Amino acid sequence: MRRVLPMMALVGALGLNGCAALGLGGVVQPPRFSVADGREAELRLVPPTAGQPLGGAQLRIWARVENPNSFGLTLAALRGNLFLESAQAADVDFPLGLPLAGGADQVVPIDLNISFADVPGLVDAAQRILLQNRVAYRLDGTVTVDAAPFGQPAFGPSTWLQGESRVVR
Repeated sequence: MRRVLPMMALVGALGLNGCAALGLGGVVQPPRFSVADGREAELRLVPPTAGQPLGGAQLRIWARVENPNSFGLTLAALRGNLFLESAQAADVDFPLGLPLAGGADQVVPIDLNISFADVPGLVDAAQRILLQNRVAYRLDGTVTVDAAPFGQPAFGPSTWLQGESRVVR
């Protein structure tokens, strides 16, 4: 019996290690994103420059990020697409390195740059910006966390944030 317990512990540890390679089998829960209360997203129009002859925009989204796990992890990366009025406006691919304690949340700004030269399909967004001074956004993609010793699982693709932004002039 004494040899069985250590063997069961070893098998359990190896099984957990195998789960890390296969998405952790539910051990690590994905972070939860929501629009931060009292912090409205802002879209700033950027005038044309030599590098951006058609101009562009910068969108700042204030996100509340929650760690539903009982242990700490680091929000490592966010990769995906930004949509304005349902039209793809920008690719998103940046490391975050945001440590989150177990059961904690944090409000963070997510800054995204949009080049109008890259997105000719934003006619509806431009019309709404001009007429209503607002634009709907959606951030879709994959989030990667560093959950040592459980590995670096990725979650998604999913819609992580969506809302409306006011235009700041």
